[in-house]
Amino acid sequence: MTSLLDGCTPWPEVFVDRYWAVGHWRGNTLDNLLRGWALEHGPRTALVHGTDRLTYGQLNRRVDRTAAGFRLRGLRPGQRVVVQLPNVPEFVLTVFALMRVGAVPVICPLAHRAPEVSHLVQVTEATGYVGPATSQGFDHTAMVAEIASQGPFLRRVFTYEAPGTSSPYGGLATDRSGCHYFPLGSVDAPPEPPRAQSADHVAFFLTASASTGAPLLVPRTHNDYVYQARAAAELVSLTEHDVYLAALPADANVAFGAPGIIGTLSVGGTVVLADTPDPGECLAAVERERVTLTSVTPAVVQRWLDAPPDQRADVRSLRLVQVAGAPLERATAERIGPAWECGLQRVFGTAQGPLLLTRPADPDETVLTTQGRPLSPDDEIRIVDGGDADVPDGGTGELLARGPYIPRGHYRAPEYDARAFTADGYFRTGALARRTPDGNLVVTGRLEEAPRRTDHEAPPGP
Repeated sequence: MTSLLDGCTPWPEVFVDRYWAVGHWRGNTLDNLLRGWALEHGPRTALVHGTDRLTYGQLNRRVDRTAAGFRLRGLRPGQRVVVQLPNVPEFVLTVFALMRVGAVPVICPLAHRAPEVSHLVQVTEATGYVGPATSQGFDHTAMVAEIASQGPFLRRVFTYEAPGTSSPYGGLATDRSGCHYFPLGSVDAPPEPPRAQSADHVAFFLTASASTGAPLLVPRTHNDYVYQARAAAELVSLTEHDVYLAALPADANVAFGAPGIIGTLSVGGTVVLADTPDPGECLAAVERERVTLTSVTPAVVQRWLDAPPDQRADVRSLRLVQVAGAPLERATAERIGPAWECGLQRVFGTAQGPLLLTRPADPDETVLTTQGRPLSPDDEIRIVDGGDADVPDGGTGELLARGPYIPRGHYRAPEYDARAFTADGYFRTGALARRTPDGNLVVTGRLEEAPRRTDHEAPPGP
């Protein structure tokens, strides 16, 4: 793998050659794929948010114009831009528009505050920020202004304002530190010719947290993330007739690309963006939009199952519910099928990989008691003891993994990676697991000193 960015660890050439040879990596950038999806599925609905709907053609045109607007306002290829947005169409538009510019989105959970956002800006030397002016009573613009005043990097801030609201900061502005502020809705310009990009380059960063407290940055290339989303979509037989409900925050790996938003768009399906995972909003959206697939945590699925009568809805369109993370109590898991007449898929994943998933054809006992098997046939899994010796099947140890969508290192974290990766490239997940006789994995807990996620996938319990 070649990289535009210093500080990223490449896959060794022997693995690059293998992943290309078997067809996992195909040289497609997410940006170019969106153009193709627009040509193939132009009039079909791509995104739904409340009463707003965007077709594939409209999505691609808006990405084109937003990308040109970003360039007009000073963003350049290779620059990093922190994206901290809720589940709104602008999240998808912004991420794709930045990739179309050649900039690198740093996808940041909405819940992060000044310490985490400032760290991301400093490590990535981010020149831009896209986020809400305010959200749930928190002043994101004031937070970013303070960050900009403390360092030389952040110089472009684009503020999202929900329809029907206006920012207290008004329109275009420049502060004393030289940071420029633009309403995100004003970012628009005539499209420009597409620029050549490489699928080997970093498409965006996801974040993960660690025992050190500061967020870690996980570089995801076009090649590896396109493969992850495509493989996850194939695993659940996703088609253009499917409707995916993004009930979890879109910055979560499972909601963004397992198969999530990217996987659904890749087959011409429809993505419904929910503002919150509350049962009142989400169950109504399932009925209204005929949702067929969604991803939730155990806590969310419990709330949906226990929703009061006035929040219940017709959810018979659902064919599969992904429950990410653990623990999921067996009693709760056993309620899903009878209550909603749909299948259950267990998912365990991190921003760094691997993804473990049960299969739709698995026996009920497998789905109820395991986290399934790795997504890719080329995922290499080890379960090791404290001395890194492989434990016998059935024994419990730390789960290690490497594969075609599992990065070989975090961004600019060599000291951390010396502990988080083995010398031969296996990622130490920190999860304790055992392998069943039929090859499925059961995640039973986690080591204390291990990277954690900020992708809203609850860490497994003992």
